[in-house]
Amino acid sequence: MKHQSLEDFLADLETKGFKLGDEAIGFIYFGRKYTEASDIIIQVAIEVTLKVQQRFDSSFYMSVLEELVRTKYKSRGTMLKHFKDKGIKM
Repeated sequence: MKHQSLEDFLADLETKGFKLGDEAIGFIYFGRKYTEASDIIIQVAIEVTLKVQQRFDSSFYMSVLEELVRTKYKSRGTMLKHFKDKGIKM
């Protein structure tokens, strides 16, 4: 499966009803630059944040993002399993 660009992923979220404000989007791009994470890692961090917090929480997002960067997992499924194995309900 081909991965979407971050821009396409954010556009898809909006079509599904998840409207992220300019501040949240700016923070997402800040996190990408700060961690040098790939788009798939950024997307999973956003997905986990929205599923767990029911909103975009910038500090939670950053914690998830940094943990994903540290794990060095490559696939979305493995990244999501990592959090489920830690007992995080999604």
